[in-house]
Amino acid sequence: MARYSIEEFIERSAEKDLGQGLFELETERILEVNLNGMVWTKMGSMIAYRGDISFVREKILEHGIGKMLKRGISGEGARLTKAEGNGKLYLADEGKKITLLNMADDAIVVNGSDLLAFQDGIDWDIKIMKKVSAMLAGGLFNVRLEGTGLIAITSHYDPIAFRVTPDNPIMTDPNATVAWSGSLSPEFKTDIQLKSLFGRGSGESFQMKFAGEGFVVVQPFEEQPLQAQSSGS
Repeated sequence: MARYSIEEFIERSAEKDLGQGLFELETERILEVNLNGMVWTKMGSMIAYRGDISFVREKILEHGIGKMLKRGISGEGARLTKAEGNGKLYLADEGKKITLLNMADDAIVVNGSDLLAFQDGIDWDIKIMKKVSAMLAGGLFNVRLEGTGLIAITSHYDPIAFRVTPDNPIMTDPNATVAWSGSLSPEFKTDIQLKSLFGRGSGESFQMKFAGEGFVVVQPFEEQPLQAQSSGS
């Protein structure tokens, strides 16, 4: 068992300026945002900050009636917070591992529970998974992000990325699926025979099928759907 004096512990655990720009990983589970302006963050993800930073919950009509209606369906899990000002902001989400992605005129769809933060200027929209119950895909919604800038996504443990090609589709467990490229549109399949292998919490085997050209990111963990969390709280 490691033992440290107080000074040794502080030195070992102290924040470090890595000079990586707007987003940098203070640890693999803590994101440091070197803020000079505004970023979008997952509501409730702030753990500490320095400087002059204000936090503004997204206004219900800020992005038009369409997003308001989607947010009413997707619930609190879709809420975002603006962090504005100058200083250092520290974000985390239940100890999940953080991955930074540098978007360059790209598009990605992220499970609503796995989006931690993204840079101002990236276009985003809530994508409701039609024909799917609220018990799937971490809730009923995902967030599509498009443009250029930094985003931070989270996963339980180390994620794995699968390439998808027209002749090599992949099926995934919805509760373990973190993100996929914006070029893909998943289909949902049901197979009672695979009930014990996929979708253990759903009572039926729901699978996401990805076919086309792109990628899918999966985590080694079946996440409890946001809708189930909110209904139980």
